[in-house]
Amino acid sequence: MLAPDSWIDLDRYPLRDVAAPRTRRVVEEAERDLARVGMAVLPGFLRADQIAALVGECDALAPSGHFSEVRGTPYIDVPDFSLPEGHPRRTLGRTALTAVPYDRFPATSGLRALYEWDPLLEFVRVLLGRERLFRYADPLGALNLAVMRDGDELAWHFDQTDFVVSIAIQSSEAGGEFEVVPWIRTTDDENYAAVRKVQAGAPDAGVSVVPMTPGTLMLFEGRRSIHRVSPIRGARPRHVALLAYDTKPGTDSSALLKRVRYGRLPGEA
Repeated sequence: MLAPDSWIDLDRYPLRDVAAPRTRRVVEEAERDLARVGMAVLPGFLRADQIAALVGECDALAPSGHFSEVRGTPYIDVPDFSLPEGHPRRTLGRTALTAVPYDRFPATSGLRALYEWDPLLEFVRVLLGRERLFRYADPLGALNLAVMRDGDELAWHFDQTDFVVSIAIQSSEAGGEFEVVPWIRTTDDENYAAVRKVQAGAPDAGVSVVPMTPGTLMLFEGRRSIHRVSPIRGARPRHVALLAYDTKPGTDSSALLKRVRYGRLPGEA
């Protein structure tokens, strides 16, 4: 197995030294983007000559994943049918994908080696501007591979976590675009009228498409930015690695979430 840093374009992203001038430029740009639109996109984070090997790894992992299909509101909550029809808190969207849990990644996995590599943890911490950062304690959810095949999609939603870190490995033949409306709501204003326009596909809803070419590292703060993955089209699956971190040690997900996302609890076959 290659060393973790062998997968990364260290000439473009010299993350071993977060104080180096080139690294500081990357960090400063990420800080500006996170403040402006709630996301930082680092294209070419992985070396182009290593992508094929990671695609092979993802293809091998995919059959061990759990497929789930659910319908929910953008708030990942029970729909409130006391509200008028068409209100975002009662309007359902479809999410369908396969999730490969952390405990299915073998010791030889390149993605696992990257996730467990301390310099990457430190680099992400600096990019996010957090004082401390820890890997998830969830034995299923700490590292996931999201596999999306023809017809799969991720409905419009807001995240319940402070941030999401992802690495794009393979794009679908068509569709599968990451679409977002940054800062559509605030802590004081849910802005339901704007959310409803997004759900309805209004041309003036302010939706942007974020390029997620293979090898891209993205840090996304999605509590206030509604986003989705458009329906997948074609035979080639979309592969994205999801790396889970938190500012507190010992963070785990609920048993209900594990049942829905992975179809089992830790220790079950």
